[in-house]
Amino acid sequence: MARPFKTYYSFIISLIIICTLSCKTTQKAGSSGGGSDTTIAAITSDTTIINNSPAVKHTKTDALPEKLLRNHPEYFSDILARKDAYRVQVIYTQIDRDENNTPSFRDHYFNVDEDNYFYPASTVKMPTALLALQKLHELNIPALRRNTPMVSGTDYNGQTAVYNDPTSVDGCPSIEQYIKKIFLVSDNDAFNRLYEFLGQEYTNRQLHQKGYTYAAINHRLEVFLSQDENRHTNPVQFRDTSGNIIYNQPMQFNQVPYPQRNDAVGKGYYQGGILINEPMNFSNKNRITLPELHNILRSIIFPASVAPSRRFNITAEDHRFVLQYMSQLPSETTYPPYSTTYYDAYCKFLLLGGDKAARLPDGVRIFNKVGDAYGFLLDVAYIADFKNKVECMLSAVIYCNADEILNDDTYDYNITGLPFMKHLGEVIYQYELKRKRKHLPDLEAFRLQYDR
Repeated sequence: MARPFKTYYSFIISLIIICTLSCKTTQKAGSSGGGSDTTIAAITSDTTIINNSPAVKHTKTDALPEKLLRNHPEYFSDILARKDAYRVQVIYTQIDRDENNTPSFRDHYFNVDEDNYFYPASTVKMPTALLALQKLHELNIPALRRNTPMVSGTDYNGQTAVYNDPTSVDGCPSIEQYIKKIFLVSDNDAFNRLYEFLGQEYTNRQLHQKGYTYAAINHRLEVFLSQDENRHTNPVQFRDTSGNIIYNQPMQFNQVPYPQRNDAVGKGYYQGGILINEPMNFSNKNRITLPELHNILRSIIFPASVAPSRRFNITAEDHRFVLQYMSQLPSETTYPPYSTTYYDAYCKFLLLGGDKAARLPDGVRIFNKVGDAYGFLLDVAYIADFKNKVECMLSAVIYCNADEILNDDTYDYNITGLPFMKHLGEVIYQYELKRKRKHLPDLEAFRLQYDR
């Protein structure tokens, strides 16, 4: 009996030592600033980290945006009371200039959690447009420009061709025309053609290399194709005005495995007219977080403020082109010629609420990208007021689907989402108008010439 007892006693001592060492190791890792503590240390002192699930979930909220929302219960009382049900996230960035007009940035967060999945909808078009310009620049073919005619062919199931575009000045499709459509009216086919030009592998590799590691742009929009069909992207040719091929790109196939994810939304969804009573699986759908979208916007509005590795490699002229069409309104556009169906606020949710009758305040321009699908409503924006010398960045997402059923075409955009965006924009804008600045910004770099 002595031997078994000795073995048992040794086992207990060993277990105690292992547990003690483990605890010390964990404390040391935390104190050294590794892992999640690095993120916590970077947050301003008035930020609260809410650990709903200590293993993975870290929600960032700080005092200012929550205070601004609580000051307006007529707009936000329900949102504040049920912020997790609405999956609402807000990032508000104050911008201050020094005597040389160099900007500095202070980010404020409300309920921001990069692990809390939302469907990014059309906001993925913003990095896709930037990468398309980058790829053109990197190809370094003298005759290949963003307005060079682009022909999309077919070589696989589900693919469709494009040979002409009657909305362009010369009747030809091009990278330039597709980017205009993306920022002016959030055209889905325009995104799909850029997605095909880039290919899945290039798109995701480039975003990850720039530090946007959550990003996954895995499929076209508004066309329902299999994972395999989305991995295959159309052959593309660029031709001169005589029809001579300048650049030929065969069909691409992405063989890189998708990262393992477990993203689900809702409590049910329709598929083929049948209600499936379980959450809808989004694990292979597009993904990008709100901080990533916010920082991508910052990289194009203020490229010098981010590390070179995080910038998009585009020319100064391409940069100005993007700024123009991010802020230009459909009514100011010559090509494509848009009818009044595409009103000024059509792609302006923050401040204007997508309201047909809404108009921008005098002197204000919004440089942004919106998205809406599966009940999620988003806007990622830089707001510049040339008259009052005010500027800020504001990004938000909200889930507008009270019944939690997807694919039923019954979402609460007009009841919940758009009013929230309008009032959020108004409250932040009014706060910015009153906020004291040591140096007023010189915003002339953002004063652009529009089509009309």
